[in-house]
Amino acid sequence: MKVVILAGGFGTRISEESHLKPKPMIEIGGKPILWHIMKGYSHYGFNDFIICAGYKQHIIKEWFANYFLHNSDITFDFSNENNMIVHEKFSEPWRVTVVDTGLNTMTGGRIKRVSKFIGNETFMLTYGDGVSDVNISELVKFHKEHKKLATITAVNLGQKFGVLEIGENNEIEAFREKDDSDGSMINAGFMVLEPEVFGYIEGDETVFEKKPLEKLAENKQLMAYKHKGYWKCMDTQRDKMQLEELIKNGEAPWIKW
Repeated sequence: MKVVILAGGFGTRISEESHLKPKPMIEIGGKPILWHIMKGYSHYGFNDFIICAGYKQHIIKEWFANYFLHNSDITFDFSNENNMIVHEKFSEPWRVTVVDTGLNTMTGGRIKRVSKFIGNETFMLTYGDGVSDVNISELVKFHKEHKKLATITAVNLGQKFGVLEIGENNEIEAFREKDDSDGSMINAGFMVLEPEVFGYIEGDETVFEKKPLEKLAENKQLMAYKHKGYWKCMDTQRDKMQLEELIKNGEAPWIKW
């Protein structure tokens, strides 16, 4: 099953670093947060990734192109025709497709642009700035059992994200914007989707979290996987510092590998 990661936005709320690189490439613990997300999926045996790039997409491509160089010991022998020796070459069991989905394309448009790389298969989707200790295997199992078109991971946090109104049997009855009175569960990403979802997306201007998810909920095709564990979105520099502190202290809940 392929894993699609949204990594094309400008990351304006963490502009201290995102003016230099895409937000998913901002490092925590010496590695891009994108790497942490991928390691989490890989821990459960999901190693086929499609990265929806956009803003400064070349940085993502170049990082993966040189991945083994970043993680191996190297000898540069300038006395022997500039020979380079890689010692104990290190890599991952990953297949990574980086797609330039446009600079100003909305989330739904980015998803639709990579549909040709997914085909007529169930796939997973998440954001390139959020880490969690969600059990991916249990998430996929939940999705397969209810046989609906879409599953999103729901967490109970009072933040500025889309609110889920969840009815009986974990069916999402409505997907709407949060207001100040809410203490409801929110969309944490880590979704499982059927290819029919592409039909809910009109084009580049479509925000996936708006009309597509709202329509899926209206059609009773959107389910919530309730996660009571750890989830954190790296939205600001303060968020990054909190994640760094957890790694430094050996207390990062999402690191299971």
